[in-house]
Amino acid sequence: MSTWFVTGTSRGLGLELVRQLLERGEDVTATTRSAERLTAALGDVDTSRLLAVTLDLTDASAVDDAVRATTERFGGLDVVVNNAGYGFLAAVEEVTDAEAREMFDVQVFGVWNVLRAVLPLFRAARSGHVVNVSSILGLTTFPGWGLYCAGKYALEGLTGSLAAEVADHGIRVNLVEPGYLRTDFLTAGSLGLPTVPRSGYEAVREMTRAHQAMPGTQLGDPVRAAAAVIALVAAGDAPLHQLLGSDSHGLAQAAVQALTVDIEAGRELALTTDVVPA
Repeated sequence: MSTWFVTGTSRGLGLELVRQLLERGEDVTATTRSAERLTAALGDVDTSRLLAVTLDLTDASAVDDAVRATTERFGGLDVVVNNAGYGFLAAVEEVTDAEAREMFDVQVFGVWNVLRAVLPLFRAARSGHVVNVSSILGLTTFPGWGLYCAGKYALEGLTGSLAAEVADHGIRVNLVEPGYLRTDFLTAGSLGLPTVPRSGYEAVREMTRAHQAMPGTQLGDPVRAAAAVIALVAAGDAPLHQLLGSDSHGLAQAAVQALTVDIEAGRELALTTDVVPA
């Protein structure tokens, strides 16, 4: 039995992860903007091992309190899953300053608050596991997803550095990069759209229409995705980048190939900028 701290749990992958962990008999602190909505969504699942916390991840002191409540309730902490997030589909020009900052508050600074709260515990114990839920859009880009990609790319960079920094402390770190999961992520209540759309971005409007028509047809199964997260933690030997879904795997391969083409195409100019020996 282990103790998990999971963010973003009232729906989608986070909710399914909490459900499966409780059914396995694990201790779980689940953070959400509405603990009542979470417990209602769990239905008949035994919640005797659940600590449901209504939490604003941008409030560092509140995050500290939630981690402290976890160790007081369960006696320790083993696994942290930073899962909270939401979609936003707009051209870069259409994203307001406030919208950009709100996205980074959740996808980057909220994660940083959790990490600052838990890493001292993990280092003291010389154990622990951090799983940061990114996306295939942390490895590639689509028109209209600039804000979301920016947040996930930042999370990817943060996580790669973190993994190298804490390996000697016995702490494991993984990125999970799902493709499209059959959740409500793309529905009206979850997907942010520009308040004032601008003309000239037909590719973005087309992308928006395609994604709004997608719910219910996504390839990814959130039940299997949650089981995969549990399996990679249990195995302890997953790669830093763990893709989930055949769509994610295919898009990642295409991104690697495109980057390789760019690297080779720019090789000649790249090699001209070294200092010339005297």
